[in-house]
Amino acid sequence: MNLGIIGTGNMGRILVEALIDSKAISPSSMIITNRTKSKAMLLKDKYREIRVGATPEEVAAQSDLLFICVKPLDIYKLLDDINPHLSDEKCLISITSPVSTSQIEKKVSCSVIRVIPSITNRALSGVSLLTYGENCSDLWREKIGTLITKISVPVSIDENITRVASDIVSCGPAFFSYLLQRFIQAAVKETEIDEDTATIFASEMIVGLGELLKQGHYTLPSLQEKVCVKGGITGEGIKVLDNELGNVFEHLFQATHSKFKEDLDKVEMQFSK
Repeated sequence: MNLGIIGTGNMGRILVEALIDSKAISPSSMIITNRTKSKAMLLKDKYREIRVGATPEEVAAQSDLLFICVKPLDIYKLLDDINPHLSDEKCLISITSPVSTSQIEKKVSCSVIRVIPSITNRALSGVSLLTYGENCSDLWREKIGTLITKISVPVSIDENITRVASDIVSCGPAFFSYLLQRFIQAAVKETEIDEDTATIFASEMIVGLGELLKQGHYTLPSLQEKVCVKGGITGEGIKVLDNELGNVFEHLFQATHSKFKEDLDKVEMQFSK
């Protein structure tokens, strides 16, 4: 199977590296391109057998499975450009949440799937969110499920939870990285610990926390209960979090959903032409 990727920015690059490092796809079976060619060439420098296409049309023509990893408002024109090179036997995957599979299906004749990845996929872990187009063939459903299993846990989702699922799975690592950095900065500001040491401690703590959950030793509530001994120091810290966090996460989801609505409206204007 020849796999093409149009767009090798952050997520496109992560997909290339994860798919190759997991041995899901060999570099010689992959053709990539990017508007800024130097980004694609960086991947060729790393994986010599990757082919770099001159245009999206060339990549589409030479691919059985095609990932489009471009910004939402760039997809509409891109589909017009590559559609002559797509056939019923091929499959197109979009990784952007504001563009639905039904919108893409109106523009192309091949099977369509939306896969929302996460930066955690680079470690061959985490979740990828899958939404299958109505006309997606059973063969491609099976193939993509197997492929994505190599780099993550594939989870099929309904359209109505696309944004919140993406907030948790795809945006979540950035949100919690920010919180962890603030945690480290506060430790440095309020105590005598240096930033490098605090960063090592906090990073190893979060990795260990992930392992505890992954191995099934604790749930989130039971883990908190085990560490938070009644009348102890941890409990005092929890009180502060409980009092001061307020509705910060509710506001976070309100903000992401508001921006998502803006993106949906802009995309709909394009696809309703």
